[in-house]
Amino acid sequence: MKPLTVPLLLLVLLAVAGLSRAQVQTSFLDWSRILPSLSRPANHSRIFYAVMFDAGSTGTRIHVYTFIQSDSAELPVLDNEMFHSIKPGLSAYADSPEMAGQTVRMLLKVAKKTVPRLVWKRTPLVLRATAGLRLLSAEKAHAILDQVQHVFDESPFLVPDNSVSIMNGTNEGILAWITVNFLTGHLKAQSKKTVGILDLGGGSTQITFLPKLRKTIESAPVADFVARFEFFNSTFELYTHSYLGHGLMAARLATLGALGAEGLEWQVFKSSCLPKKFRDEWSFGGLTYRVSGDPDGYAGYKLCYQEVLKVVKGIIHQPYELEDSNVFYAFSYYFDRAVDAGLIDGVQGGMLEVRDFKKRAKEVCNKMTKYPPISPFLCMDMTYITCLLKDGFGFKESTVLQASVDSSRLPSLELKLDWNRPKYSPITMPAASQKAPSSGS
Repeated sequence: MKPLTVPLLLLVLLAVAGLSRAQVQTSFLDWSRILPSLSRPANHSRIFYAVMFDAGSTGTRIHVYTFIQSDSAELPVLDNEMFHSIKPGLSAYADSPEMAGQTVRMLLKVAKKTVPRLVWKRTPLVLRATAGLRLLSAEKAHAILDQVQHVFDESPFLVPDNSVSIMNGTNEGILAWITVNFLTGHLKAQSKKTVGILDLGGGSTQITFLPKLRKTIESAPVADFVARFEFFNSTFELYTHSYLGHGLMAARLATLGALGAEGLEWQVFKSSCLPKKFRDEWSFGGLTYRVSGDPDGYAGYKLCYQEVLKVVKGIIHQPYELEDSNVFYAFSYYFDRAVDAGLIDGVQGGMLEVRDFKKRAKEVCNKMTKYPPISPFLCMDMTYITCLLKDGFGFKESTVLQASVDSSRLPSLELKLDWNRPKYSPITMPAASQKAPSSGS
């Protein structure tokens, strides 16, 4: 399949807009045709807007971006972002897709309040769905997308072709890597170092980095683990993979033995990762599960780790060189759980090591009965993250992670940066299928 060529001007709009969890999937949108201010000369600054929906597995988020272009020969700059989210994710409405449309309709009110009425017809509207819809059957996923498309079509905003689609997992990781390395200056011509990306969503998890050793590429299990693209007249060859069904919420289901289970109305799913006396209902992906600790058994870190290890071992590939890797940026639930566990600041984020997750997981799991955690799932979540990093990807306990804001909120990084952006240059990305995958893919 031929690669898809994308101008850097588009890439910057995507990167600056922080679309790492909802990047363009297949036929990358040509914003230079959609936004007049990007396609004709100007003698003064132009202000324009773009509205992006990030439809994740646990929630739907709207980003309303304000861009300023001072010179038609220069790249536009992100000036502001308005953000709002609603839970649950669109996949929760698999059996009532009209509710998915209602969710998007409610969020559109944010766009109408933010974008001046005079430019509504020139402001593009785009939605990208991630693992939540990838986990659904193609029929149910398309039913949801059709409802969203209907809401878009009746809105006063500009609706480009391919405005509503499911994001390919591989492209999700690639664009996350480009976004972070672009915004942090690692893709400047004189920069020789890059950072890796770890993103832990609700339904899937991604790892993407630039290998130092050829053996890392050669030892990848299949060709799908390697992606090549051109940037600044250089060819980058990334190790990247998205593991569908290994996001934090999906991992809970697998640990509980509830993944794909039937007869949910009468089953109770038990785990040593939960407080012994805990018993409640928990919902994900539109289904409700009855879960509990093991009142007649034991709870704690060792038993929990054994349960979680079955979910990870032999499924997650260990890249060859991760034992001696550089710093990785860790997003989404890595960040959220590190905050919940008191490892980092909830606003600034922070640096931590893999062993910090392990240490805190032990503390939380071994004191569940004496010191109830913020969430009854904190032990399970922290143990899964520890296991995923160590026995899954194969990181050393001393590996440094930069736990930062949710990857869908990356524009906040850009607003704090001040370095000369590169001039126009072509970029080549691998093409991907436009069709919604079946639940097993």
